[in-house]
Parts: sequence; C-alpha cells; structure tokens
Amino acid sequence: DTAYRCLDRIVSTMFRWLAVVALLLLTAEVVLSDPPITEATLAPVTDPAASTEVLDPDFAGLEATLIAEGLPGLTDVTGLPGGHALLVTDKRGTVLVVEDGRVLPEPFIDLTDWVESKGNEQGLVTVELHPDFEDNGKVYLFFTDVNEDSQLVEVRVSGSDQYRADIGSLRPVLELPQDQQYHQSGSIDFGPDGNLWLSLGDGGWIGDPFKRGQNPTNLFATVLRLDVDGATPYGIPSDNPFVDSPDGERREIWAYGLRNPWRIAIDGVTGDIYIPDVGQEGSEEVNVSSLGDGGQNFGWSITEGTLCFRTEICSAEGQTLPTFEYLHAGDGCAIVGGGVYRGQAIPELHGHYFFADYCLGWVRSFVYADGQVTQFHDWQDDFGRLGTVSSFGTDASGELYVTNLQGEIWRLDRASDS
Repeated sequence: DTAYRCLDRIVSTMFRWLAVVALLLLTAEVVLSDPPITEATLAPVTDPAASTEVLDPDFAGLEATLIAEGLPGLTDVTGLPGGHALLVTDKRGTVLVVEDGRVLPEPFIDLTDWVESKGNEQGLVTVELHPDFEDNGKVYLFFTDVNEDSQLVEVRVSGSDQYRADIGSLRPVLELPQDQQYHQSGSIDFGPDGNLWLSLGDGGWIGDPFKRGQNPTNLFATVLRLDVDGATPYGIPSDNPFVDSPDGERREIWAYGLRNPWRIAIDGVTGDIYIPDVGQEGSEEVNVSSLGDGGQNFGWSITEGTLCFRTEICSAEGQTLPTFEYLHAGDGCAIVGGGVYRGQAIPELHGHYFFADYCLGWVRSFVYADGQVTQFHDWQDDFGRLGTVSSFGTDASGELYVTNLQGEIWRLDRASDS
C-alpha cells in the first residue's frame, strides 16, 4: 500500500510538470506569434573583409604623434578656433588648455568641487563648443555632479579670453537623476541645424534591469536633440520625431534603444550621425543614420547589436539594426566613437569614420557610402595601439586627436615618408 501511494505521488507530479511545460509552450507560441527571428537569421555580423578596399597606393599611411602626456584621466578633447590650442577634460573636474603641446598653468575651468568622479563612468566627460563660439563664447560640459546625477551645463568665456571660462556664467541646461554609476554616456555634438545633440545611456546596472532601453517616456538610452538657443533651459525643435506624440514619449528624444552610446559624431558634409553603442556581452556597434530619420529604435535591450540579448529567439520588428558591428571574441570589449575625418592635411582620408576599442587600444576606420560600409581599415600596422582610448576630437583645422586614460594626447598625421 505504501508503494502504491508513492507511485501515485510520482505519477501526479509528472502530470503536473507536463501541464506546466504545455502551458509554457503555449505561452511561447502566443508571445512569438509574429515570425521569430533567431541569432542566426537576425542579420549578418559585419564582415570587414568584404568591405575592404585598397587605399591609394601612393598613400604611405598614418602615424600617431604624441602631443602631450602626463595628464591621467583624460576623457575628451576639442579644438579652439584660430590655432592649435585644445581644450581637454580631466574626469576629476577640470578643463585644461593645451597649446603647442604645453599645458597652460591656468585651467579653462575648474569644477572639481562640483564633480563626482569616483566611478569608472562618472566624472567630467565631455566638452563641446557652440557652433557660434567665436561670437557668443558658449561652451557645453557634461559631468556627474556631487549627488551622482548627470548634468549638462553651459558656460561662457571670460570676456575676450577664450582660454578662460567665467564660472559665474554657468547655466544648467539638463539634469538627469541617476541611481547607478554606470552607462551615463554624455557625448555632445552640434548639427548643421544648430541644435545640440546629446547621447544618454540606460543608466545601468547590467542587463537594463529598469527596462529603460525600450521606454521612450524617459530620457535614458537615447539621443536627444535640443535647441539651446531658443529657450531656457532649452527648447524642443518643432520637427523632433515625438513632438506631437499622444503616447507620452519625451519630446526631446531623437532616437532610443541604446545601451551606452559613447561619442556620437555628426558629419556636416553628408548630414549623417554616427552613434556607436557599447555592448554588454557580445557585440559592439555603430549606427549611421541621416539627421532627418528621427524616431528610430536601435533595439537595446531586446537586441545587442544583431544578437538577441539573453534569448535564443527575438523579434527585430520596428528596430533599426546596426550599420557596423564587431564581436567581443578576442577583438575588444567597448567601442569608443570618433568622427568623420574632414581635415586639411590628409584629403585621401576624407569621409573615413574613425573609432577605437577601449580595452585593446586599436584604431580603425571605414567609409559609409550609399548605405554600405566600405574601405574598412585597421591602423595597427601604422602606429600600433594607443592605450586605454577614451575619446577622439578635432582641432580648428579638422585634424583628428585621440586621448587615453594614461594621460596622453595623440594626433593622427600623415606618415612622415608619405
């Protein structure tokens, strides 16, 4: 009798588990009623070899020229007009002036009392000049404040001295409360429309636990487009994609579905925006879009690049898949976006978009033309690796610079025998 009771319990348990499995299968069928897309069919991973074209055979290549060193914690660089002077950000809170390779004794601005920099992704991370800087003296900064929230602020130069900011002119533009110290992003660029474009990450922690990537009713995981001249603290451009939305999407948003877009860049010649997005477990991506194509969803955290994120099956319906990606397997861990070269010294490279990997320090480039990645090139044979790359920037002549956390500033120049 005891044996029969035990057998009855076993059979009952088996039937209960079979019922649960059947329910799960039925639920999965309902959820995936749209045609499922698997990792294998979502999209091909970019094959650089298929897009490689031989550079001009008379072009001997590039070299990296060390401009300054001994400045640990560099996070951004941009050029001042009228010469070779650079503004560079120290994540602890100062903007330094570097002129002809020499760091001037007085900083452009010192915000160390305003900035929290203890976290790897915290601190003062971006400096960008207003396109009418020579007339209005406006400069924009993005940093983590002492309450560990993100701040976009505007300052003006002190009188006619473009090497010094008037801290009394500091004006808050946008504040974003943070509950983690990760994925804050904060890169800035100005478009040919005069509007300020700002990237924001999902705010962390691992795996988008707050589900912000697919929630455009908040500002996280987005690229914003703001009119910083039309209103205080900012205006909303009338042609932003969600400006008339009845569903609660934030009117500031131009695109969403991003994890940690590090260093957006706008090419004023073509009217394209390059949005590199740091992945989590498998893929690093670059999204290239026309400035007129707002409202796009780049997929995080349903997808990571062209990979389904933490599921074997997912749907990419309504998403814009990346223009270019590379996988983590031995090739890097975190993309650092650069910009499209439009400088005067190396016309052979006009149109090349440069980027790097934070962990491995290599620098690569490609040309985006007719919706395709072409002329992919790895520059390691030219100048090796450049340390823990943190950012790219350009000077007044459009020449390209690279900063790293070891405190070095490099300029990419034509190789000396070219």
